[in-house]
Amino acid sequence: MAPPRLTEYFPEKRNLEDLWLSAFLVGTEWENMDKIKEFNWNFENLEKALEEGGGDFMGRQYMCLEALNVDCPLPPSDKIGINSVQRENEEILPMKAMKMAWVPYVPLEDRLSRIDSLKTKIFTLGCTQRRSALKHLKTERVKKFDYCMPYYMPLQPIEDQDDTVINFLYPLEPPMTLTGKWMIMRILLIRKSDDDLPEDEKEKFKAKEARKKAIGDMDPKKKEAFENIKFYKFYPVKTPETPDVDSVKSKYINRYYLNAHYLI
Repeated sequence: MAPPRLTEYFPEKRNLEDLWLSAFLVGTEWENMDKIKEFNWNFENLEKALEEGGGDFMGRQYMCLEALNVDCPLPPSDKIGINSVQRENEEILPMKAMKMAWVPYVPLEDRLSRIDSLKTKIFTLGCTQRRSALKHLKTERVKKFDYCMPYYMPLQPIEDQDDTVINFLYPLEPPMTLTGKWMIMRILLIRKSDDDLPEDEKEKFKAKEARKKAIGDMDPKKKEAFENIKFYKFYPVKTPETPDVDSVKSKYINRYYLNAHYLI
């Protein structure tokens, strides 16, 4: 008589368990994407924050890895930045130029519902570029994906110093005993007109003026949303099956988002 078959039980899937898998690994080399997904990373901390909601997570959530969660009723940006130390010039392109877009995420329990009746508040950064088609693209185009990073234009950028102030070193003869041979001096730069500026400075000045105008013309509701925007940076929960990431945790996101408001 054959022994009775044992019933095999599988752990119940969490409602948002594959949320991190739905986000495109923006800025990751194509050949490394599979290596990252070899591990079953656990983002229960992110899942719990989104499911429990509360005052901090009542609005729409926009997510891109590692995992950056943006709490804002509007998409933080429809553009992508392309930049690296290997590239001479920075590019800011529409997401669609890199086949990227904010895509609604459907939790597990809602996947049998009609898509048009869902009112999801979670969006992840998606990309429709097929890896199998990369071999038909020029190398420069493929490399652009490696250098992509989420773009964001804050309403109040952090400036290193006032634009009208420049620093320079001036040699003193004879040298002063207190400060040594070199004294750091600051002078006021008085600009008579745009014609006085070098070409690269003219472009920077024009960009800043255009940015000020764009903010001034912004819809009041949109402006209010960006004034109250919050960035949450989640790292995976430590498990026996995944590498320990405690030593690399940082609030820094990238050159556009700068630092997260909260590190979790």
